[in-house]
Amino acid sequence: MEQSNGGGNANLAYDRTGDDPPNYEETTFSGNSNGISNGEHRTVRPSVVSKFGHDTLDRVPNIAFYHDAGNAGSVSAGHRAVRPSLQELHDVFQKNGPISVPGLDTVEDYGEGSEGTPSDDVESAAPSEDNNKGLVKFGWIKGVLVRCMLNIWGVMLFIRLSWVFGQAGWGLGIVVIGLSCVVTTLTGLSMSAICTNGVVRGGGAYYLISRSLGPEFGGSIGLIFAFANAVAVSMYVVGFAETVVDLLIDNNAIMVDPLNDIRIVGCITVVLLLGISLAGMEWEAKAQIVLLIVLLVAIVNVFVGTAIPATEAKKSQGFFNYDSKIFMENFTPNFDDKETFFSVFAIFFPAATGILAGANISGDLKDAQAAIPKGTLLAILITGITYLVVALCVSACVVREATGNTNDNITGSIQCNGTLTAACELGYDFSSCLEPNVECKFGSMNNFQVMTMVSGFGPLIIAGTFSATLSSALASLVSAPKVFQALCKDNIYTALHFFAKGHGKNNEPIRGYILTFIISVAFIIVADLNTIAPIISNFFLASYALINFSCFHASYAKSPGWRPGYKYYNMWLSLIGAVLCCGVMFVINWWAALITYGIEILLYIYVTVKKPDVNWGSSTQAVTFVSAVGNALSLSGIDDHVKNFRPQIMVLTGAPKLRPALLDLATSLSKDYGLCISCEVFVGPRSEVLQEMNEGMENHQLWLNKNKRKAFYAAVSCDQFREGADSLLQASGLGRLKPNILMTGFKRDWRTADAKEVQSYVGVLHDAFDYEYGTAVLRMSQGLDMSHIVEAEEEMLKAAQESEALENELSGPKKRGIFRKSRNQSTVLTTRVSVCSPPTPQATKLNEKMTEQSTQFKTKQPKGTIDVWWLFDDGGLTLLLPYILTTRKKWKDCKLRIFIAGQPGSSEEDKAEMKLLLKKFRIKCDDINVIDDIHVKPRSESSKVLDDMIEPFRLHEGSKADAEALRQEYPWKISDEELNTFDEKTDLQLRLNELLQENSRSANLIIVSMPIARKESVSDYLYMAWLDILTKNLPPTLLIRGNHKSVLTFYS
Repeated sequence: MEQSNGGGNANLAYDRTGDDPPNYEETTFSGNSNGISNGEHRTVRPSVVSKFGHDTLDRVPNIAFYHDAGNAGSVSAGHRAVRPSLQELHDVFQKNGPISVPGLDTVEDYGEGSEGTPSDDVESAAPSEDNNKGLVKFGWIKGVLVRCMLNIWGVMLFIRLSWVFGQAGWGLGIVVIGLSCVVTTLTGLSMSAICTNGVVRGGGAYYLISRSLGPEFGGSIGLIFAFANAVAVSMYVVGFAETVVDLLIDNNAIMVDPLNDIRIVGCITVVLLLGISLAGMEWEAKAQIVLLIVLLVAIVNVFVGTAIPATEAKKSQGFFNYDSKIFMENFTPNFDDKETFFSVFAIFFPAATGILAGANISGDLKDAQAAIPKGTLLAILITGITYLVVALCVSACVVREATGNTNDNITGSIQCNGTLTAACELGYDFSSCLEPNVECKFGSMNNFQVMTMVSGFGPLIIAGTFSATLSSALASLVSAPKVFQALCKDNIYTALHFFAKGHGKNNEPIRGYILTFIISVAFIIVADLNTIAPIISNFFLASYALINFSCFHASYAKSPGWRPGYKYYNMWLSLIGAVLCCGVMFVINWWAALITYGIEILLYIYVTVKKPDVNWGSSTQAVTFVSAVGNALSLSGIDDHVKNFRPQIMVLTGAPKLRPALLDLATSLSKDYGLCISCEVFVGPRSEVLQEMNEGMENHQLWLNKNKRKAFYAAVSCDQFREGADSLLQASGLGRLKPNILMTGFKRDWRTADAKEVQSYVGVLHDAFDYEYGTAVLRMSQGLDMSHIVEAEEEMLKAAQESEALENELSGPKKRGIFRKSRNQSTVLTTRVSVCSPPTPQATKLNEKMTEQSTQFKTKQPKGTIDVWWLFDDGGLTLLLPYILTTRKKWKDCKLRIFIAGQPGSSEEDKAEMKLLLKKFRIKCDDINVIDDIHVKPRSESSKVLDDMIEPFRLHEGSKADAEALRQEYPWKISDEELNTFDEKTDLQLRLNELLQENSRSANLIIVSMPIARKESVSDYLYMAWLDILTKNLPPTLLIRGNHKSVLTFYS
């Protein structure tokens, strides 16, 4: 971006007190140290005179710095302010010239579809002023309060409320309403806490749950919640259509037949509602206001009607105006044979839902954090009071049973007793309703149209019913696409990403509207709504349960990031709310609850397996961290026990992908049950290697995760390799989660490498023994280092990408891409291609062998053996590690063969002793071999190979007078005295190699007890010669030496 003095795009993050706006020097970089992609348009950051009175790059706190760049989501065009990095403030100060650093104060974002440009996360992007022009944003009244009230005031208010109080009595009826309000209020409190813990974007319940509990919970509930809203549209529309068809029947105006008329009216209604929705949120909001006015008039009409003196016709139908006798008679429950408290509660509770109507359009609210808590909780209060007052008024006016016959009035004196005494005392005898074969059609228990009868003007109640159904249908028709769009934007389900696109200033989900319309029409025409209704109610309740659980979980995790602005919540009340929601699900319909849980679990498993590339800092991560710390601390207070020993491996791989075979074998040993740390030492001055190390930390761990290697990555920078390895040996791990085995590859180039490298390599092995690590060295015939192949592949890939970018630039339309236009690009490409010229046939064949060998331990092992040459008792590690391998799926077809050293003439006794030991250790072994000729001198050919191997590294001091001086000058070289002293041990390595080639040439893996070199007695080159000659010309061989502490036991 370009800025000048007095420019309109000033970065508010700057502190310019006491100074003119700084001049920006426009510049372009091809890469940088801060992880910003190539091709960004950036500015050099100048120093400014700060509030502290001196030139500084430091900036004062500013909200613009906290709109963090995200890794996913849609892009909002605008500018993102970035504070100076720590490196910019800490690096060596350049005295010559102006202060300029390769950082940036703002990054220009180019919007959706511009590949390779930095993008703001949908979570934290600062809204652009240009984009805000023309946007329709609602306040808390029109956006939340009105919508929630309309959704909660449903047809239940006019059709079933009187029936509920007729069955349960107003005593238990208050409990029904109160319990419903408790559930919704607890959910409202939890939702208020969650939505005031940060900026709330579009997506409603899905957004709140996914950002709190993570994509697994959010993705599963988001899909079924959006579907539930879509089907709810058809439910409400059918309710409206049924009322219309009833009027048509009364007026003898049926079009086809009642069922098809419901379908026709329903489809026409959905089309009209879709038209209102597509017209925009502003028109939809105006329609909601009109419907609210009609609904309020209908409610007032009920109260007015209760005060108008009842006619004889109304009295015969059970309405007598306010009377204390009726009120007291209606106090107790009077359930018929089919109903119970829970069945009545299940019928009423769906009326209390709808509290998420405002939250579902959270992206269209001016201030969602303030609007959602205020509007939702006030709506719950107002609607709860309304339901209660209307129900109590009706309970004080209408008796439970009535015949509707005006001739049932009492003209003479009669003894009034029994359950219908109130009507009797008021002059009507409805006792016939109690007779077995008589079915009365009036009274609060029998007539669903009590509200119409009670009201001052009946048609207004019908209008109120229309208003309630249409407003709920319209709210659901808007909610479903909004929630679904937010879900699709997060790309949790990649197949649904098509529906993420929005249109217009308000980013309207037109595609989502069409999908919701299709679903609604399908259920209007085909579905049995009486069957589907309980499932939809349970879908909504599952959302409420997860909102409550999200609040509890976030509070329980005690994450520093959990700082809700709304303080009137309690984690335990949220947990109670979640449990109540789950309980109500079973009360409403047990099989629907099981179906809901089943669908949610399947979706949860799907999202977990797919592992969407999102990170929202969920409370699940926080609880996992707290649990891990707690478990690590609890382990630190417990002494190690041999039965609980497990390999915890620190493997010196360098970059993990450079030595895949070494890493694969290590992770096969540790798998999910032990610690594995892939370690790298960056050698060189810290100022030169620190940047590479920091950049690689996250990338290498991501590579491990992506390639399903259960390992951690750790790196250090040091001037010497041994110093870095020493630091890792001492400091790796945490408490009991500390490595106990060092694994490394064999240094194949020890004869050509610099003497310091050999000293450093052997020194690391000495250090591991000093720190009482078990030690393992892997040797493979083609070597382990794949760095040259990996580098060549990366170079070729880079060249191919540049070639494709160049072709697009020359042939395609001009657009911003990953690579900047460059006049010298063709030159760079030509150079790259020349560097990546095809290797020679011999090198190609060798690389193919190396590549094939590098994946040897990644795939399933063929049938064969793991030969274990357990020559020295090191505590049992040499035996335990191969046994662990045989328990892994990849190695299950490999059998253990044990080779031990024995005395001539006592082979059977030695074999029986080892067999007994293995039995006590409960380790199954197919074959035990006793080698009783291990003491035999090696062949002369083998000795000659060793002599030729060590010849360049011998001192040949003989009897020279300066022998001592030579030893001090070249301590790593092999002296004649040393060779004579350790000639037997040298012969042992030669003989062992001969025996290994005779007995284990066809093994899948060979495990051999590793020889130990005594410090300051065995030179580095002699030790390397021992390891080399011992493992020469063999299948993959792993040298193991335990720390001589028992890792096996036969005690229980």
